[in-house]
Amino acid sequence: MKSARWVLAALLVSSLATAVPAAMTINLGVVTKPGSAQNIAAEKFKELIEQRSDGKIQVKIHHSASLGNETEILQQIQMGSVQMGVITDGPFDTFDPLVRVINYPFLFKDNAQADTILDGPIGKEILTSLESVGFKGLAFSENGFRDLSNNKRAVKTPADVVGLKIRVMQSPLHQAIWLALGANPTPMPWPIYTELEQGVIDGQENPLWVFEVYKMYEVQKYASVTRHVYSAHIDVASLGWWKKLDAKSQDMIRKAMYEAAVYQRKINRDGDAKRLALLSQKGMRVEYNPDLAAFRAKVADIKNLDLYKDPRVQALLLKTLNAVK
Repeated sequence: MKSARWVLAALLVSSLATAVPAAMTINLGVVTKPGSAQNIAAEKFKELIEQRSDGKIQVKIHHSASLGNETEILQQIQMGSVQMGVITDGPFDTFDPLVRVINYPFLFKDNAQADTILDGPIGKEILTSLESVGFKGLAFSENGFRDLSNNKRAVKTPADVVGLKIRVMQSPLHQAIWLALGANPTPMPWPIYTELEQGVIDGQENPLWVFEVYKMYEVQKYASVTRHVYSAHIDVASLGWWKKLDAKSQDMIRKAMYEAAVYQRKINRDGDAKRLALLSQKGMRVEYNPDLAAFRAKVADIKNLDLYKDPRVQALLLKTLNAVK
C-alpha cells in the first residue's frame, strides 16, 4: 500500500512538472512604435502569456524597427535568432506566394467577412503553408483596410492616381496593384515621414491607424477612403524554435496569440470613425466616397498576372473569391 502511494505521488509530481512550461524568454519583433497596431497585439500577447505561465515565459518586444525592417525580422525568425513576430502580410509574399491571396485588391467587403475567411479553413491553409518556409503561423491580427493619402491632388477616380509616386511595401503584389492604377509605386521601408515631408514621394497607402499614430496629416494634404486592400498581420513563430517547445507551452502560446489578435482587431476597428474625424480636424481634405467600382475595374486583371500563376496560389485565390461572393 505504501509503495502504491509513493508511485501515485511520483506520478502527480511528474504531471505537475509537465503542466508548467519551462522558463524562457521570447524575443518578439515588430517594426512599428508603441501604440501602433502591431504593438497592441504584441503587448496583449505579452500580458496574457506572462500571466498564464506564472511568469515562467517572459516576452521581450523589440519595437520601432530595432531589429530591422519587416523582411529582415522575418529572416531572423527563420533563423531562430528571433522567436516571434507580428508582421504585415505584404512582405511574406516573397517567402510564400500563397500569402498573396489575402492581399488581392477589393477582396473583402467588410471586417466580418475578413474574419470569417482568415479564422476559417482558408486562413488555416495559409498559416500551415508558412511552415514550408520556416514559420509557424499562429493567428491573424490586422493592419486594417488600406486607404490612400498624397500631397498632389484629391483622388476620386483612378485617373487621379496617374503619375503619383506612392510608397508601397516591399511586395511584388502591392507594386503590381499601383502600376495597374497608373501610379509610380516606390518600395520603401517604414517609417517614411521624412520622405513625405521632403517630397521624395507624393503619398502612401495604409490603414487609418497609421495616419493617426504617424501623424500623416502633418505631411499629407489629401486622403481617400479607398479601402483597396485588407491588410492583415500574420503572427508567427520560428518553426525550428517551435518544434523544440513542449506541447503545453505550444498550446499556451497559440491560444494567447489568437486571443491577442482578436483583442487587437476590435481595438483597431473601434477607432476608425474617430480617426477619420481627426484627419479633417487637422486640415486634410478627405474624399469619403471615391469611385470604387472604377478602381475595381482597373485592377480586375491582377488575377491573370504571373504573381498568381503558381497552381497552389491560383487554386486558393479561386476558392477565396468564391467564398466572398
